[in-house]
Amino acid sequence: MKKAELVFIPTPGISHLLSTVEVAKLLVDRDERLSITFLIMKLRPDPKIERFINSVSTSCNRIRFIDLPQDEPDPNQPNMLFFSLIEAQKHHVKDEVSKLVCQSESSPDSPTLSGFVLDMFCTPMIDVANEFGVPSYIFLTSGAASLGLQFYVQALHDEQKVDPTEFKGSDAELVMPCLANPLPAKLLPSPMLNKERMPFFLGLARRFRETKGIIINTFEELESHAIDSFSKGNTPPVYPVGPVLNLNRDGDRDEESDKRKDIKQWLDDQPLSSVVYLCFGSMGSFGVDQVKEIACGLEQSGHRFLWSLRKPPPEGKMGPPTPSDYTNPRDVLPEGFLDRTANIGKIIGWAPQTDILAHPSVRGFVSHCGWNSILESIWFGVPIAAWPLYAEQQFNAFMLIVELGFGVEIKMDYKSEFHSDGNENVISAGEIERGVRCLMELCDEKREKLKEMSGKSRKALEIGGSSFTWLGRFIQDLADHLP
Repeated sequence: MKKAELVFIPTPGISHLLSTVEVAKLLVDRDERLSITFLIMKLRPDPKIERFINSVSTSCNRIRFIDLPQDEPDPNQPNMLFFSLIEAQKHHVKDEVSKLVCQSESSPDSPTLSGFVLDMFCTPMIDVANEFGVPSYIFLTSGAASLGLQFYVQALHDEQKVDPTEFKGSDAELVMPCLANPLPAKLLPSPMLNKERMPFFLGLARRFRETKGIIINTFEELESHAIDSFSKGNTPPVYPVGPVLNLNRDGDRDEESDKRKDIKQWLDDQPLSSVVYLCFGSMGSFGVDQVKEIACGLEQSGHRFLWSLRKPPPEGKMGPPTPSDYTNPRDVLPEGFLDRTANIGKIIGWAPQTDILAHPSVRGFVSHCGWNSILESIWFGVPIAAWPLYAEQQFNAFMLIVELGFGVEIKMDYKSEFHSDGNENVISAGEIERGVRCLMELCDEKREKLKEMSGKSRKALEIGGSSFTWLGRFIQDLADHLP
């Protein structure tokens, strides 16, 4: 293969960007002929993303980043803002790729444009790739079963003429090739049950089928059933190359480093395997009523806890929610809670999650079941109590508990829509206490099973491991499809 350049287009937002950059690093480390240009879309300025990009640019000379101009979103489409932003960026992408092609043609040493690697939400860019005559690939930041679900629902709609939104509130169970167990329809991702958003998600799956391949952040040993379900040949090839985790500290700043030291010090002072860690991802937060119930449930459980408590974003703000840290958590916690739990608990805002999960004093993780968090919990062998919020997290919770048997449930069918105040669907302190106790008292057999999978997740990335081999196949297929 001659020198080849891939254009990566991630979705705006730090959680998708982190794993997409890690895949890019794997590719350039594996093959010196590859170089990668990221085209970065922005919903709004984000200092964390800026720091991360600067850090990676400094350390990886064959990965570079180009910021795309920021267009004003359409205020008439607040619910579809995210998707209209991506569609509106097509002409900016075309302009930047034209410059790359000109550069390549004017210099014989420059790499040849060889393809687009698109985030799962960036399918409009397939049109741009087609204009340049290069193949498109998808990078899926969720798991293989999640991809199977998208294909299943799309085929159900397009071929069997079933409207997925009719499953809303239904007790139906769905049998699909990517799962070994029937899925309760109430665990379908919210957008698939929403008449306004469902057409967009069906469109994603249709466009996935047009690509030359789908790179998935999973590994064969974890999702063998789902990965096998793609072998029938009616979908593009899939490449499970994970777990793709951001375990280093790209973009760390001094302030976060100080917080990290403080959290580590507190964990160091706790007994071995005694702490439950609660965190709901980069976009997870709760209203005051729910915060109080969590606090009471933790206190009643009697277990030591480290709780990443985030403040909901202001109402009316456009785009996906971005929680912030509380100036004073006492404002939302029950009176006297911090004093009564001072010896067993710690409230934090931003959380260095991989450091926390790696710490020997942490025994369990109450999580929103974002796919990155699930992969991190498996990597470090920490079982999860599932409390999904939005997107495909209810489905991920089902995968974790029913398909894999690696966790317990706080409430698997809990749903929280973006921009709600979080108070309409409050889980009681008693339910939270029960979930925390079940998690912390999880039987040795389940813990051992998770520990075994943790070892497999690490081996998958080693030379000769399953993900190492799949990454090699992707590079070979890329070479075979060079323009």
